[in-house]
Amino acid sequence: MPKNFEDRRARRSRKLLKESLLELMKHKTFSDISVRDVTDAADMNRGTFYLHYSGTAELLQSLEADLLSELQELIDAHMQETVAVGSVVPVFEPVLDFVAGRRETCAVLFNSSEASGFIHALQQLICQNGAPLVKTWFQPQDPRLTGYLLNFLAWGLIGLLKEWFDLDMTLSRAELTAAAQRMAEGAAANLFQRA
Repeated sequence: MPKNFEDRRARRSRKLLKESLLELMKHKTFSDISVRDVTDAADMNRGTFYLHYSGTAELLQSLEADLLSELQELIDAHMQETVAVGSVVPVFEPVLDFVAGRRETCAVLFNSSEASGFIHALQQLICQNGAPLVKTWFQPQDPRLTGYLLNFLAWGLIGLLKEWFDLDMTLSRAELTAAAQRMAEGAAANLFQRA
């Protein structure tokens, strides 16, 4: 059997297992989901599952890692423009489109207490990518204040997205972007002077 066929089949199997887990997490708590539940939902045997994952926890971690990796690639693609224009809008709009396009996945992960590793990793991703922006735009003297600001903004952004999903995304993308920008810039401007 050709190697790229095997790779394609393995990718398809992993994708089906992740989709099945997400679907199950809409109706059951993660701790109540067994490997058998996932394989039955994916119409796959348990042997195939164990070729890819050691258990449901590893499957969930892989799903979260994939999402965070895609998000980081998107941020990287828009970071130069963000720095150049001095606004978070060039990166925030595509990120918002990304999470809106994966609304069900994000909503399940936001609402699952077992997926709190995802929320914490998302918070870290926001802080890591925000740190160079704060340094460039404000040149803060006290790095502790930078940390406080970034954590405040990260948790605020996560809460903003969760609320947007919970309210069925009734606020338009443009309104949400403008609100997020005003909140972020207001918080930063009140803490630091722009360089």
